[in-house]
Amino acid sequence: MEQTKIAQLIDREAIRDCLYRYCRGIDRADEAALRSAYWPDAHDNHGAYCGPAEGFIEFALGVFKTGPRNIHQITNILIEFISSAEAAVESYFTALQRAPDKDGDVRQTLLCGRYCDLFHKREGEWRIAERTVVYDWIEEQIPPAIVEAERFGPRRPIGAPHPDDPVYKLGKRRIPSRHDSSEASNDTAASAEENQGHDNFAMLQRSRRKTAR
Repeated sequence: MEQTKIAQLIDREAIRDCLYRYCRGIDRADEAALRSAYWPDAHDNHGAYCGPAEGFIEFALGVFKTGPRNIHQITNILIEFISSAEAAVESYFTALQRAPDKDGDVRQTLLCGRYCDLFHKREGEWRIAERTVVYDWIEEQIPPAIVEAERFGPRRPIGAPHPDDPVYKLGKRRIPSRHDSSEASNDTAASAEENQGHDNFAMLQRSRRKTAR
């Protein structure tokens, strides 16, 4: 029973981490982080878009090129396990978004709602398999007329897209992941095997010289 509780705590943390990666992907225009939140065959019902998650990702990549300013915050994450490999997850979001529309006019919108997600666990990893975005509040705002550099003043650094945001420099100091550890282990094993080969060759050479004497 205790092992089951511990396993669920680990799963809950992995699901939260996935939701936070989604936010980083959208806010920092980080394609890799955004893709890592969805399974390749995931489905997304996301406002005006409804279809494969890949289509939403492609749409987001197009928006990223316009240099938007996005801020997503997630709270009230409620996780209900359907099975050991499925979970229904409701999380509240607040999103402040500013970007040019199709006519080039800058629009700023405050959105509040919920991500209603079906998460799947595959090969030990949790990602979104199905997403429906439910909207509870929308407010059109008047964007500031002055440029960001003037508006922020001495408050630096200003948030930037991937890979220029300061968070990516911080990430270089991260604790190595299990993938890094696995690669390091493989490299160590290969190095040890190579050294063993050199040692065996050296021993063989010494043996031949003794025999020749």
